[in-house]
Amino acid sequence: MSRWRKRVGSDGAESLLQETIEAAKRGGLLKRSDVERVNVDTTVQEKAIAFPTDARLYHKARQRLTREAVRRGIKLRQSYARVGKRTLQAQSRYAHAMQFKRARRQTRRLRTILGRVMRDIERKCPHPDAELSRLLELCERLHAQRRTDSGKLYSLWAPEVECISKGKAHKRYEFGCKVGVVSTSKKNWLVGVQALHGNPYDGHTLKASLDQAERSTGMPVHHAFVDKGYRGSRDSVPQVAVHWPDRRRKDRSLRRWMKRRSAVEPVIGHMKSDCRMDRNYLHGEEGDRTNALLAGCGFNLRKLMRELSRVVSRLLLVVLLVFSWRRPAIQTGVTTA
Repeated sequence: MSRWRKRVGSDGAESLLQETIEAAKRGGLLKRSDVERVNVDTTVQEKAIAFPTDARLYHKARQRLTREAVRRGIKLRQSYARVGKRTLQAQSRYAHAMQFKRARRQTRRLRTILGRVMRDIERKCPHPDAELSRLLELCERLHAQRRTDSGKLYSLWAPEVECISKGKAHKRYEFGCKVGVVSTSKKNWLVGVQALHGNPYDGHTLKASLDQAERSTGMPVHHAFVDKGYRGSRDSVPQVAVHWPDRRRKDRSLRRWMKRRSAVEPVIGHMKSDCRMDRNYLHGEEGDRTNALLAGCGFNLRKLMRELSRVVSRLLLVVLLVFSWRRPAIQTGVTTA
């Protein structure tokens, strides 16, 4: 599967999504009138990384630097293997005991150790190869960043990870990338899903999401129902009527369609719980795009299988009724002497 995903890529995954939509159209399950009204929303696709803390990031960066130095035969002045491990353990204990001043002192010590190892490698290897140069660049970025900076590094293995806050009570911060989801308002067919890097404002993603929906279905979208996070996005899609909740009086039909906007929420929930979009294990930004598209394909395939099972069950019921029906037997009287 890994080789197949690498060969197919995100473009092939989008073609697979289009094929699931075409199968629904051929089966009469998706019509032009269904695509005219869509629900649009964004969610977060979390990356499979540990929760980022400064102390742990400094420790892991120092470990990777010393490992790559040993692999290249660079003799370091000191590797800080035992000192770094003990410092990290002390920081964890102080933080658990709520002695935050002492914990911050240990974190600063880990940062100092990382800087020493970086400078030692740069002195003894002034012309590093591409892999070591990339690692040194990430470590310098981690060493220089502060708490209030934007565009921070949260993982050495996945530097594309972003910190996104959706205002959830149970999960204040999520680390991954945004995903735009477009589903039909009537039958909840998924017609668009794409990973969005850079943590953009929801309203700025509407045009790209609707363009993908029209590209996947080959049909125009006339009405888009969104939440209040998309306010101010009507100018980007002048050919589409964008509706979000407000207190102004609307006709009954529009109010009824507006109530259907929340139907996109369980679609996102099923994509995360049933189609593995809750935690992305694929590498890089290309892995984010591929995983989101394959989750959308899985959602549509499940709907197709359910419709197929309904048809097969009806056919079996008809066959059973036909074979179980028998004509009433003619009773003949027999006399015995």
